[in-house]
Amino acid sequence: MSNSITTVNPTTGDTLNTYTLMDSSQAKQVVEASHQAFLDWRLQSLEQRAKIVKAIGKALTDHKEELAELIVKEMGKPPEQARQEIDLCAGICDYTAEHGPKKLADEERKPGNGERGFITYSPMGVIYGIQPWNFPAYQVVRYSIANIMAGNTVLLKHAENVTGSGLLLEKIYREAGLPENVFRTLVISHDISDEVIAHKAVRGVTLTGSDGAGRKVAAKAAENLKKTVLELGSNDAFLVLDDADLDLAVDTCVTGRVFNGGQTCVAAKRFVVTEANYEAFKERFVAKMTSLKVGDPNESDTDLGPMARVDLRDTLHDQVEKSVENGAKILCGGEKPEGKGAFYPVTVLDNVTPGQPAYDDELFGPVAALIRAKDDEDAMRIANDSRYGLGGGIISKDTKRATELARKYFDTGMVFINGFGVATPEMPFGGVKDSGYGREHGGFGMHEFVNAKSVIVVSE
Repeated sequence: MSNSITTVNPTTGDTLNTYTLMDSSQAKQVVEASHQAFLDWRLQSLEQRAKIVKAIGKALTDHKEELAELIVKEMGKPPEQARQEIDLCAGICDYTAEHGPKKLADEERKPGNGERGFITYSPMGVIYGIQPWNFPAYQVVRYSIANIMAGNTVLLKHAENVTGSGLLLEKIYREAGLPENVFRTLVISHDISDEVIAHKAVRGVTLTGSDGAGRKVAAKAAENLKKTVLELGSNDAFLVLDDADLDLAVDTCVTGRVFNGGQTCVAAKRFVVTEANYEAFKERFVAKMTSLKVGDPNESDTDLGPMARVDLRDTLHDQVEKSVENGAKILCGGEKPEGKGAFYPVTVLDNVTPGQPAYDDELFGPVAALIRAKDDEDAMRIANDSRYGLGGGIISKDTKRATELARKYFDTGMVFINGFGVATPEMPFGGVKDSGYGREHGGFGMHEFVNAKSVIVVSE
């Protein structure tokens, strides 16, 4: 077993850096240092924590070009999308700093068995996050800032291919004034990760990743009676209903499929189109998808860079081939390129039905699955015919009806109507079914890993 991690540029195939893995003893020392830091950090006022969270947002902005350049090198997204990711991170810090003190303030209650009472949201301790590579900065900021605001200390195990981004974020947080060991990046193997989960100082575990990884981490955490938050994969359906504006539908669905190279958990992946619109939508959707340029993300005319790793590209291609073997039809793309890098063409599959990976599983890359529905009701049925439930979308001119469909019938954590979005600090983010549980953003993340403690004064 190797004792190091080597990161590779997915555009060129060139080696970027090599990092030595921490052994069990070194990881344990970091966990224990994080716990010692917690004993002081928990005593800081909400206002002081908010001040430092705000400063982290400014530091992220100050380091935007450095961090964006590293993200482009490590996972291959275009520079402008990397900058947008860091802007979102700064926005999360600003939102948390502004609303955190109120969200975490004590709540007065009048108990029936005493003079007075209140609920205090006490921090729990060390929170361990296992994060993916698709948004190297955002995935980290999303959970860490909420927990830092709550008074917890935070550990990060980042995806191996974005190890440099994890270490740079630790440096930026410290530069902003965060006390030592309140946020630390662990460069560790999966085996050592299990030891971290089991460590008595670790009080909560949060993971963003596949449903397979979620099951393993949740089982290990449950074995040690640790609370978890899981944000897992999905195969989000976007419904093009009978009365949809086809111009809007095509633009929304293309953006929703290829944003971030199609490597987004809440991306549009299955396109469920009613019989009335299917042929017209298909023709225009394929034309627009075909017009997109895949290439070096640093070139100004590139629409999509490479996928993040060659093995991920190969897995996606295997899913496409298995779908075709089971009846799907390739309308464009679908051929694995030769040469360096982790490139994959924009691909559209037709005749997508149950039993194919394109219908049942998550295609984490620029591959779209077209599914024909008889009518609006059938489209809604197909959307919910999934083991996942993260996000989804509805395209319809009748916004009121679409809103009611979203409210009452769409079995997901998020629904976008007449547009596509990824995340916003104001709205909760998370899913149901095999897409996991727990919520981040919108103030919800600040309450996931706190002790809602009842204090009752029986007599004065």
